[in-house]
Amino acid sequence: MIEVTASLERGSVYLAGEVLDCHITFTNTVGTDTQTARSDRYATLAWASAQIHCQCSVSESRVVLPKTDTLTSADVKTPGTQTSFLPSRGERGLTVLSTKPTILFCDLKLAPDESRTFTYKEEIPKEAPPSYRGQSVKYSYKITIGTQRLDGPTKLLRLPFRVLVVHGLNDVSVYNETEELAPSNPFLNHQPQENSLLDVALQVISTITARKGSHAYNITNARGKVARFCLFKQAYRIGEDIIGAFDFSDSTVPCVQFSVTLQSEEYISEECRRKPTQAPSVISYCKTQEYCLHESKTHISLPVPLSATPGFLTDIVCLRWRLHFEFVTSVHPIPPHEAPTNPAECSTWRGPENIEVETMVWDLPIKVFPTSPLHAASASLAKTTNGIEV
Repeated sequence: MIEVTASLERGSVYLAGEVLDCHITFTNTVGTDTQTARSDRYATLAWASAQIHCQCSVSESRVVLPKTDTLTSADVKTPGTQTSFLPSRGERGLTVLSTKPTILFCDLKLAPDESRTFTYKEEIPKEAPPSYRGQSVKYSYKITIGTQRLDGPTKLLRLPFRVLVVHGLNDVSVYNETEELAPSNPFLNHQPQENSLLDVALQVISTITARKGSHAYNITNARGKVARFCLFKQAYRIGEDIIGAFDFSDSTVPCVQFSVTLQSEEYISEECRRKPTQAPSVISYCKTQEYCLHESKTHISLPVPLSATPGFLTDIVCLRWRLHFEFVTSVHPIPPHEAPTNPAECSTWRGPENIEVETMVWDLPIKVFPTSPLHAASASLAKTTNGIEV
């Protein structure tokens, strides 16, 4: 028996354009102390290959996939299915991306308790879609390792991982240091630095999501001003907190209660919609709610989950982010509590038993970008090691 294990040393999250590094170990688990014949204790594998592929599965009640020449996993039925290397065999949906298969070895012979480790390195295409699990569309990535013993069927080992996409990294060389920007000190032997794709991506994300100025919004209805909301920036990384402040001091309409919800909107492209009037799917992540009657100022803090998918656009789906506000306002003015003139006295304010209220809804679009894959992997529950027996 041969045990095959695959492991991702850096974690389970990568950026599109990065080189994925996977270590694959083959171990002959037949010990030297067994009673089998010496010749039977040696194990031989005919070949082993590895490949990255991305599967797209959709909800057929909401999405109609465009017609392409690419075969789905269910269509792959050949006489040699049991002995051929088909990474998408048994997978659901359409294979939207796959790298070229890499041959790890041919004719590998292992003695009892012997192990051999091979390194599989592959660059994730920059045009790859991000990993995403929505209500109507799902993009999932896997490394598939295929191997076969002599006169045996092909066995597949799959290891899932997550892909984040940062747009604008097609040519990383433009971010490298040029001779014009290099130090001109003749006493220094300066070597121009070449930034890695990860360094450039983090620099681009930090620049986009940096605070450049606050944005203030006057929230009003037909009766007057409800509140003033200040958002300190409009672009955030996953794992970051959204901080905002409310000011009710100049309001003319009493606000009894408000709630703010972080939501994503899943828009299906027009040519892929099952129904022409199909509305986008909305997913809520976190919510804050507060009673604010007679308050002058307050604030909110909403964390963007590390497991969330940043906004993106493909031929099938578009993902956007927003803050969903709900205000419960009073139709009639509510008199405030009158404090006693004598500081030694105390009083209790009792609110009205019944309040005639109205509900007001407002949506504020925001932008969500990726973060460092190392940071995202620290909170991921996805396993980085998997194994099978051949």
